[in-house]
Amino acid sequence: MRAVIQRVTEASVRVDGEVVGALDIAPGGHGLVALVGVTHDDTPESAAVLADKIWRLRIFGGHDGGPERAAADVDAPILVISQFTLYANTAKGRRPSWNAAAPGPVAEPLVDAVAAALREAGAQVATGRFGAHMEVDLVNDGPVTILLEV
Repeated sequence: MRAVIQRVTEASVRVDGEVVGALDIAPGGHGLVALVGVTHDDTPESAAVLADKIWRLRIFGGHDGGPERAAADVDAPILVISQFTLYANTAKGRRPSWNAAAPGPVAEPLVDAVAAALREAGAQVATGRFGAHMEVDLVNDGPVTILLEV
């Protein structure tokens, strides 16, 4: 599994003009957007490992301003969005190949498992809508963008 994690001050996702997921961030607070991609050999165990990594990744400022705190430490809400394009292969030509991305029936339950594991850990989680054309609005803070792979 792969995830692109962005530290944000606001984020929401719309499908057909309707907001289907949004982060409730207090003024001056932060949250995370997690774009999650699934490949063929991913499992519920890899979803749990990825969720734990997202929840415990220390990318929020501590007392001295350095990245000492995790989403778990600051109760940062997380917006989880499926993103099969994270497995694009661009090695040949100009058209990406999506062969490494798991098909929907495999990927959807694993993206849901990431969101469920985050909720079990105590996170406030919002989600996009799997397989839909989504419009994501966010304000990246820092900017901080990190690629995770498990």
